[in-house]
Amino acid sequence: MFRSLLIANRGEIACRIMRTAQRMGIHCIAVFSEADAASLHVALANEAHPIGPAAARDSYLRADRIVAVARATGAEAIHPGYGFLSENADFAEACAAASIAFVGPPPSAIRAMGSKAEAKALMAAAGVPVVPGYHGEDQSEDRLAVEAARIGFPILIKASAGGGGKGMRPVFSSADFLDELSGARREARAAFGDDRVLLERYLQKPRHVEVQVFADRHGRTIHLHTRDCSVQRRHQKVLEEAPAPGLSPALRARLHDAAIAAARAVGYVNAGTVEFIVEGEDAFFMEMNTRLQVEHPVTEMITGTDLVEWQLRVAAGEALPFDEAPETRGHAVEVRLYAEDPAAEFRPSIGTLARFLGPAQREGVRMDTGVRAGDAITPHYDPMIAKVIAAAPDRRMALERLHAALSDTQLGGLTTNLSFLRRLTAHAAMLAGDLDTGFIARHAAELIPPPREVPAPALGAFAAVYLERLRLQRDRTSPWDACLGFRLYGAGVELLLVRDEVRLRRIVVRRQRGAMQVVVDGGAPIAVAADLSIDLRAAIDGVWHRVPFTMDGDAIALNFGGEDFDLRLVDPYAPLGGDAAAEGRLSAPIPGRVVQMLVAVGDRVARGQVVAILEAMKTELRITAPADGIVAHLGCAAGDSVEEGTEIVTLAAPDESASPP
Repeated sequence: MFRSLLIANRGEIACRIMRTAQRMGIHCIAVFSEADAASLHVALANEAHPIGPAAARDSYLRADRIVAVARATGAEAIHPGYGFLSENADFAEACAAASIAFVGPPPSAIRAMGSKAEAKALMAAAGVPVVPGYHGEDQSEDRLAVEAARIGFPILIKASAGGGGKGMRPVFSSADFLDELSGARREARAAFGDDRVLLERYLQKPRHVEVQVFADRHGRTIHLHTRDCSVQRRHQKVLEEAPAPGLSPALRARLHDAAIAAARAVGYVNAGTVEFIVEGEDAFFMEMNTRLQVEHPVTEMITGTDLVEWQLRVAAGEALPFDEAPETRGHAVEVRLYAEDPAAEFRPSIGTLARFLGPAQREGVRMDTGVRAGDAITPHYDPMIAKVIAAAPDRRMALERLHAALSDTQLGGLTTNLSFLRRLTAHAAMLAGDLDTGFIARHAAELIPPPREVPAPALGAFAAVYLERLRLQRDRTSPWDACLGFRLYGAGVELLLVRDEVRLRRIVVRRQRGAMQVVVDGGAPIAVAADLSIDLRAAIDGVWHRVPFTMDGDAIALNFGGEDFDLRLVDPYAPLGGDAAAEGRLSAPIPGRVVQMLVAVGDRVARGQVVAILEAMKTELRITAPADGIVAHLGCAAGDSVEEGTEIVTLAAPDESASPP
């Protein structure tokens, strides 16, 4: 076995490989870009070496620098992980030229499967079924249009040189073909430097099913069962499970046999995945990934194996421990936890992961990650935060365990797909196994709800925990900093203003004799209590709830009842500016009585102008306009008694097109 291993990757997969390699007693060498100097995979490695700037093309894609580090450190092997150089035949050859073992297939197999068109032709010759289409060298518009008509619409245009949904476009009529072809070529050229395409019949309700294969240098090639990866966004996987549900025994056997035939056709060695499009009882070869897959944990969970250990042992010349596939053990499901915004078409988000707590220890639950709280999600690399995996004796129980694990998980500081994944794993169609690649689009209304108001109980729970935490953080030796809301007479009152996805929300908290009561937006009073002894918890009318939240400046990421909400704290007493200026809201700084209202709705006021006079504690307080504006709303009238934070006047920005008063 190797004594030292260089991992030519970063993040989650680098940490995953290290976990196995270090368990096997192998010295692990990491490489890192300038952006990853403080990353988790660097911290876990036995030694780590810089290889260049943040951009992947200047670091993780620099085969020469990685091989140079391997030579300098005496690394006996290089594991490429997935992505970056993992399917680069030139890199595999460079490793061999440097007498360093490449933990993966031979360069010839990588090249054979590197072109989708060539791979499909090779598979067809080997008797592996392929989707009817055109994979030829003649890439002229006229020839492609003729072939599209022969195949019959709808068809799918796909970039020949790559995947991940780039350069992939469905076309439903001949009238749209040339425009879509032009767009697909532009995308392919930008993503892969190669604008060649292939055409395929576009299946209407396809499933994405794949087979894990493994081969050694002793003539043994086996499958490790199927995975279903149909649940996707932007043609990229979101949820994977093993074994693929709902396949007939005959179809399952055909997939296993076809995958083994595909691997043998290219002289494959080590771990690989053969991917198929399945519709009904029909199955067609799609591509072969000549590396370890992101979703390999679900296969590990149902077979009781460590695929990374197998990779290392096979690369070192050992034989596979099985002559055929081990029996499956129940079912496993995995989701990819991303820094992205599902409501904005899954647009990646960047920022600091201010809060990250994984799921509690549960039977059959696993989390693979490469980040910690405080780490940055940068624009340079894939925004995956973690993979959460659950296994159980049956599929429904596995989904229930996964949903519970996601409910335990806490994230804050940036936008993620955590709430989306919680809804996905509990969706009735998911539980029923009604899967195809259009699943997310078909159920988008339930999986990605429109902007919604935060429920009053959630705001009450947040206010209770927030104020209690604030009180404990203050200097309790000083009565002025105790945040107890103490009053000589009556209840102490505290005001919080927050903006949710829809509107500004007003939360009034009253304390009296140690009890708290919350009124949200003038609604019914809610009895609340807070407990910070174990976790952030609040009681709403006597019922206790976990209320984890993270604050990044004024931004709040709140979880209540398994749902995530984004809020922003608004200072009701701040001079107009930022959120306060947007609201233009002037509030009572302390409880008192309105003596005079000096303006009416529609009046134009100047900065510094007195708009109301408040009497409190035998003193008159003048409420003045902090900026020019127009009176948009009056929150009270002369003679009214007001609590702290009560709206007095709301100002709107002046109409700049009008003449000055």
